Amino acid sequence: MISGERFTVVYRLTGDEATARQKAHDICLEQTVEFPEEFIPQGMIRDHVVGRLEMLTLVEKSYRAEISYAVETASGELTQLINVIFGNISIKPGIVVEDIRLPQAILQHFRGPRFGREGLRAWLKVPKRPLLFTALKPMGLSARELADMAYKCALGGIDIIKDDHGLTNQCFAPYEERLQRCVEAVERANAVTGHRAIYVPNVTAPYRQIVERARLAKAAGAGGLMIAPAIAGLDTMRELADDDSLALPIFSHPAFQGSYVTSPENGIGHGALFGQITRLAGADAVIYPNFGGRFSFSQDECRQITLGTKIAMGSIQPIFPSPGGGMSLEAIPEMLRVYGHDVIFLIGGGLFRHGPDLVENCRYFRRVVEQMAGE
Repeated sequence: MISGERFTVVYRLTGDEATARQKAHDICLEQTVEFPEEFIPQGMIRDHVVGRLEMLTLVEKSYRAEISYAVETASGELTQLINVIFGNISIKPGIVVEDIRLPQAILQHFRGPRFGREGLRAWLKVPKRPLLFTALKPMGLSARELADMAYKCALGGIDIIKDDHGLTNQCFAPYEERLQRCVEAVERANAVTGHRAIYVPNVTAPYRQIVERARLAKAAGAGGLMIAPAIAGLDTMRELADDDSLALPIFSHPAFQGSYVTSPENGIGHGALFGQITRLAGADAVIYPNFGGRFSFSQDECRQITLGTKIAMGSIQPIFPSPGGGMSLEAIPEMLRVYGHDVIFLIGGGLFRHGPDLVENCRYFRRVVEQMAGE
């Protein structure tokens, strides 16, 4: 029944050694049996099912606890795996998930990203340079106006043109109309440029409408799907990624994920959430706030995300980091230094600040990246 194989989660715990050790002990029980210790049956449950503290180490001013769990406790399900990693214990203060170490016995249950870095490059026919990404905004424009913007961005050389995450099915730009107009606009621009730009609609929606909108996107010729997994569900994103009838790249948006990572003493580490967990849930690229933008992520936290997107996870492919959130064209040289070429640069409002001609602004964006990347 129990194989003896275990997976490990690394937690950062606040407090002195005695406090940290007690927290680790609580995690072992709370994340598995959730039962008074004195009443835990002897044998298999006590010896294998209960979490096991493998190591407790002082790191600067906090403690690093490595806790292992029987692979059977995750049941081969993403939902239960997340529950074991950080279910009830997420409600207690002073605990951060820093790293997740999964053996093949667990990884074999997950397909991960369908495309990954190499597949997405092939999909877009961009073999080496960083990919270029923008968002259609602001909310309130009509579907026709958004499609015109999509055409100009594609004509200017942007690879991926997505809905802003606030665009769903509002009366001023209904989903189906926006989808049809934007797909047609990008295809029209591709006919002029010879490039392979794609339009990516936002399918974050009420549960029963997510797959319906995804299928509409596939039928219309959209080149990918964007979803906010913290709103729609991580396993919902995984279902979209695994669906062979869709077979489209998946872009993960960070809306509603901020509270997991913004506290230094509670939550989930940047690399674990935006990297490892997002890969397990099937995204091919993960959008997150870049350092130096209008959000609070530091350069080190962004480096952690980049590491999480590519750290070895069996057959789970590396995915693209896609920093955005107030990014400017002037920041590209520094970002290339930090991220290298395997990155998707997401610039929204910054494209408009450069000048009045959106097509030329996009062309300038592409020229700068190509020159900096040596192409």
